[in-house]
Parts: sequence; structure tokens; C-alpha cells
Amino acid sequence: MCTGKCAKCIGASLYPLAFCCVIANILLFFPNFEVEYVEDTNKLTPEVLYLGGILGGGIMILFPAIHIHATGNGGCCTNRCGMFLSIIFAALGVVGSGYCLATSSLGLVNGPMCVDGTGNWTRPFLTDFEDLEGNFSISEENYLFHYELWDKCHRPKDVILFNVVLFALLIGCSLIELVLCLLQMINGLFGCICGTCGKRRANPV
Repeated sequence: MCTGKCAKCIGASLYPLAFCCVIANILLFFPNFEVEYVEDTNKLTPEVLYLGGILGGGIMILFPAIHIHATGNGGCCTNRCGMFLSIIFAALGVVGSGYCLATSSLGLVNGPMCVDGTGNWTRPFLTDFEDLEGNFSISEENYLFHYELWDKCHRPKDVILFNVVLFALLIGCSLIELVLCLLQMINGLFGCICGTCGKRRANPV
């Protein structure tokens, strides 16, 4: 497969991933599909407000996707400048997907904001990543490994499952975006240095 066609394939694959990230992040503003909580941002999971899915996995992926897809639109593209620019745009995509991955991972591990047994809004599963030696780790006591702890959240209903599914979706999509953008950086480098598919010779008369 020539580098132009590969770029077109990568660009087309990034569109639905960016769309999924944006939708997932928007849904996180409405725990259990209830609109009342979005009126008070203090009741939302902090990582939702970082807009990792909208900015990182969405907008910062959409622009590279458009350019990368356009670079390969001509089939066997011979525009080395276009392939060079695709490396820069793909690097932007790496940053965006990495941001989405980081914020979504924190949101998943630290758990949601919810009403606990005392009737207070709190974050009962907040994890301290740093141990006494300064190393970052996830404790096996984390709520993700102990479903019996999920009843600590009384409201919004099913907020834990809601957050886990959507943050996991963001992590999955951003990981795929990250891999695709890294592949395009390699593909663009080959296209820039070695050229794309060589021009077909004219058929002999």
C-alpha cells in the first residue's frame, strides 16, 4: 500500500474516533442522563470538566484527520510537502489523544462525584497515586476491583457504571487515535523522504 493510500485510510479512521470522544465527553456532563447536575459543576467529576474527549480526542484529532485524509485523497500522492505537513498534524494528534487518555484514566481511577450515605456530595473513591517513596501506583483496593464498594454512591443512580463505561470508551478511542497518529508520523516520514508511490509509466504504444 502506498503512503498516500495509507494516509487516506488513517485519516478516515480518525473521524469516527473523534466523534465518539466528543459524544462520550458530552454525555459525562449528564450522569445517568439527568440534566440537573450540569447546572452545578461542583457535582460533576472534575476530569469531565477538563474536556479531554472534546478538546483532546475530538478537536485536536479532527484537524489532523482532515489534513491526513486530504493528503491521501489523490491515491498515490506525490506531494512530499503534504506528507511532511501530515507529520506535524499527526504530532498534534498524538498530543491531543495523549491528553484525552491521561484525563480519562484519572477520571476512571478516581471515580465519580456522588451523594454518599451521609447525604453529602463527595468523591468516595479518590485515589492517592503517590506512595511514601514517591512512586505512582494504583492500589488493589481501588473501587474498580471491588464492586461491593459501589453502593457507597447513592445518587445519581448508577453513576459509577455510567462513568466507568464512558471513561473506558474514551480511553479505548484515545489509545487507537494515538496509535494511528504515530503510524501516520512514520508513514509521513517515509512519504517525505522516499517519496510516495512512484508514477506509473505510460503504457507502450
